[in-house]
Amino acid sequence: MPLPDVFAQGLRSAGWLAGLPALALIWASATLYAAPQIAETLEAAGARVAAGTATTTGEPWLRLEARGRDLAAEGEAPDVGERETVLAKLAALEGPRRIVSEVGLVETATPFQWAAIRTGTARVELEGSRPVEIGRRALEARITGALAPGTYLDDTARAARGAPPDFASAAAFLAARLSGLAKGGRAAVSDTVLNLSGEALDVPAYEALRSALANPPAGFSIGRIEIVPPAVAQFRFAVEKSARGIVLDGFAPSAVDREAALRAAAEAVPGGTVQDRLLTARGLDPAIDPKALIGFAFKLAELIQTGTVTFAEDTIAVTGDAIDAQAIPDAAALMREARPAGVKAGRVALAARPLSPYRVAIRRTPEAVTLTGHLPDDATRERVLAALRPRLFREPVVDRTRLADGAPPDLGTALAAAAPLVVNLAIGEVAVSDRALTLTGESLYREAAARLPDRLAEALPPGWTGQAAVSARQPAETRDPAACRAEAAATLDRASLRFPAGSATLAPSFYPVLDALAALAKACPTLRIAVSAPADPAKPKPAPGEGAAPAETPPTAMAAPHEAPAATGSAPKPNPKPDP
Repeated sequence: MPLPDVFAQGLRSAGWLAGLPALALIWASATLYAAPQIAETLEAAGARVAAGTATTTGEPWLRLEARGRDLAAEGEAPDVGERETVLAKLAALEGPRRIVSEVGLVETATPFQWAAIRTGTARVELEGSRPVEIGRRALEARITGALAPGTYLDDTARAARGAPPDFASAAAFLAARLSGLAKGGRAAVSDTVLNLSGEALDVPAYEALRSALANPPAGFSIGRIEIVPPAVAQFRFAVEKSARGIVLDGFAPSAVDREAALRAAAEAVPGGTVQDRLLTARGLDPAIDPKALIGFAFKLAELIQTGTVTFAEDTIAVTGDAIDAQAIPDAAALMREARPAGVKAGRVALAARPLSPYRVAIRRTPEAVTLTGHLPDDATRERVLAALRPRLFREPVVDRTRLADGAPPDLGTALAAAAPLVVNLAIGEVAVSDRALTLTGESLYREAAARLPDRLAEALPPGWTGQAAVSARQPAETRDPAACRAEAAATLDRASLRFPAGSATLAPSFYPVLDALAALAKACPTLRIAVSAPADPAKPKPAPGEGAAPAETPPTAMAAPHEAPAATGSAPKPNPKPDP
């Protein structure tokens, strides 16, 4: 080929290449301008068909969307016939290349389930079923109004029958709660049960959720709630104790742990106040058991009159006024030996001060006699125990007292005088506060209850004040005298009561018989029982080289029961029960 022809052909090729960018620009401009026009034309063509599907709410069930030259139809038709009619009308339109049908049918949902899921900071997806009686846009408006402004809805819920009454209120209520959850939070309705799960955005949001869920919409109940508390950078827990009660402050890892702390506080100050400032939040080291931490904090709190037990940065400390001098080494020992795993020992900054008021109590129950509070020294403690033990048979004495300075004068004398009075009650308590003593409880006998105020006043040392408030139990139902005598005789016939020689100590085998007679005496007020026994025989001197022969007291003689206006000539009898 001659050179001029080759050169001309190259120029023609270069010209086509130079024109391609311009051609692409023209095509793109035409597409960008024409595509919206085409979409508007297609949707306008089907608007009249969609308008004809309006429901009782005025909102059409048919929704149309142009996709290029295609027209997509969505929605839920009331029945098959109406769906076919609408699709036929759309197929008859001029303009759409084809009709893409995504039209379903309205069905009855059982159970009726709907859910809203937070998929982003300002994005919520709706799924499941929505009531056919409520238009999509109307329901979306209710839900959007409960969400943060600017939240976008991805609504894939389908119309269905079977929704509970006032569904829209329940959906709006859940949507409002969803605003307090992080991404992934889910709020759901299943018939009339509301469920919520996810992680709270922050501590205020968690507290607001707990408060709001206590008051669901009328006709609905709260079902499964799985809200994860938020995490805090610095986890803190504190027990502040004062004369008024206990204040709980800081955080608890869960609602269950928070309730455990509240129960422990109520037990620590019976009758006192508990102020709850706890918030629920995560952040406690996973190696630390929250229940063990709470229990240990309250063990330390038992040792202070006023002060604070504080856990922060994995370390627990106690400061304030100790309940007594003994509490200071006790707190130090707890720190050394009883700390939960993962908890570090902090300061034990306690001061011991004389107690004011000085308190101690003796409580009598059918099972035991218990001493609580403080005593000045071991000698006073032994004096009180010595006044109690001889008057008890089977009931143990439980001593929980501690030693402390500040006791009022004659405390031991006052307690030793009051001990027999409280022990003779069925149930009761002697409570001392400084130099004031109060006796309360219940007596088995009306006469004994009436005598107690005078007996208490006579027993107390000078300078002390006493008050007795003892009631009498209602008398048992009176039984027939003849039946009483017969039952008493049968009880005695079966008895074999023998004291060891030289002793008046009751043996364990005595108690069933004495209990039966005591119960019978309550029901038989006219029954009289005489108790007697021969004295121990004189002991002969042993012959030389012979040991003393053991002797046994003859059986205790109980005279046959009889009816009498009063007991006369009866020998003293042992006291198997309080209030003889």
